[in-house]
Amino acid sequence: MTVLGISGSPRRHGNTEVLLDKVLEGAKSRSASVGKIVLNELDFKGCQDCGGCSEEGVCILTDDMREVYKRIEKADCIVIASPVFFGTISAQLKSMIDRFQPAWIKKNIFHEMGSDKKQKGVFLCVSGADNKEFFDNSRRSIKMFFNTIGAKYAADIYCGGVEGKNAIRNKKRVLDKAFELGEKIVTKNRKHTKDG
Repeated sequence: MTVLGISGSPRRHGNTEVLLDKVLEGAKSRSASVGKIVLNELDFKGCQDCGGCSEEGVCILTDDMREVYKRIEKADCIVIASPVFFGTISAQLKSMIDRFQPAWIKKNIFHEMGSDKKQKGVFLCVSGADNKEFFDNSRRSIKMFFNTIGAKYAADIYCGGVEGKNAIRNKKRVLDKAFELGEKIVTKNRKHTKDG
């Protein structure tokens, strides 16, 4: 099983990435192949609304998103992690999602549903404030993204009230839950494969 983590945080090794790494660690402990994309380290533009994808449902921009498309397509489970900025997901993550307009076109205009592969989607959200509404705002965008690419929204973790770069390291229960979620992603997939 391949589990791909996507960090939408602009800060390396901060609270969001620590939480993401715990999920990946849990998946790896069950022999999953894990990988991680840090969006802030990639070179890509947001959607240019150029209409280039309207012909074939393929983005015509040539940048680091080409590799993101490939890795997301190959993954069995996609784990997206974002801090809350201004009550919703980060700009880095929103820019990535906007670049999946070609997937939306394939699904809704060309009525191509993609492969038969049953991908899972997991969302991790970290916020300085402990505001459920901010999490709900963020989750709506992620649910729409997973729906567009054909991934099933399988689970999420919200960790509010986290201030300071390493504050999440004091949230042992949340980190344990993240590790266990990583394990469950893999074990449930194996059970489904055996039963299916």
